[in-house]
Amino acid sequence: MKKLCLTVCLSFGLAATALAQGDAQAGKEKSAVCAACHGPDGNSAIPINPKLSGQHENYLVKQLKEFKLAATTGGEEGRNNPVMNGMAAPLSEQDMQDLSAYFAEQKPMSGTTTEAAIEPGQALYRGGDLERGLTACIACHGPRGNGMQLAGFPDISGQHPEYIVAQLQAFQSGQRHNDMNGMMRDIAMKLTNDEMQVLADYLAGLH
Repeated sequence: MKKLCLTVCLSFGLAATALAQGDAQAGKEKSAVCAACHGPDGNSAIPINPKLSGQHENYLVKQLKEFKLAATTGGEEGRNNPVMNGMAAPLSEQDMQDLSAYFAEQKPMSGTTTEAAIEPGQALYRGGDLERGLTACIACHGPRGNGMQLAGFPDISGQHPEYIVAQLQAFQSGQRHNDMNGMMRDIAMKLTNDEMQVLADYLAGLH
């Protein structure tokens, strides 16, 4: 599975997720509406809302496009979220690129990993579970959780545990289905609730 992931990155990801070209200063001026939920610099203080600071620009553009797509298809396509659908609906592609460029340039605030999550979280993140066919997170998100910009895999390091758990549950249920080739849905289906929490707690302090 690790080889498959890397193959996808090289053969598909480069063409499918070209780097966005946004104006960070323009994005800052447009970001005021985002601040209530994500903070003025993308360091959300609300655990269920993701930190956007330092996230890959092309990944942010992709998510905004898919929120907008969900808004126009009644949630049948794209990434469906009642709040974000409405926020993304009026955005032009340039708006999306500018906002993404701004948040990508911001410095993310560090989080911490609970002591109880360090050992089991590291084992699961780095090793997966061969017997269950559970791919190690490190294969696509890297040793520090920083993801892969060109392949479109997000930076998940330092993210709020509550948000990570919510997204894993959404992938598991199929509520969220905008992952490349269904990779995250396949992984989430094999995780227990306890494993989701351990991974989320581990990622909170991974930088």
